[in-house]
Amino acid sequence: MGLLWAIISWIIIGGIIGLIARALMPGKQAMGLGMTIVLGVVGAIVGGLIGGLFGGSGVSGIMDNPWSIGTIALAVVGAIVVMAIYGLVTKNRA
Repeated sequence: MGLLWAIISWIIIGGIIGLIARALMPGKQAMGLGMTIVLGVVGAIVGGLIGGLFGGSGVSGIMDNPWSIGTIALAVVGAIVVMAIYGLVTKNRA
């Protein structure tokens, strides 16, 4: 049950982080809810890596306490970075 709960919570956290990041990003993002969740989860990991570079607990902090304000802030920053890169990569495909 532990792995299943971890996957479910990562999907929920990814969705929340992705939606917050989409709301904060300027302009229109052409992606669905599924891609928002995926980019939110990837962004949370990127945010953890960025936090680890600056002396934080890094990705292990996201795993230990995913609902803390600092973790959510780092995850949102990471998701914004990931969404901006995704937007640049898919810009000419439309």
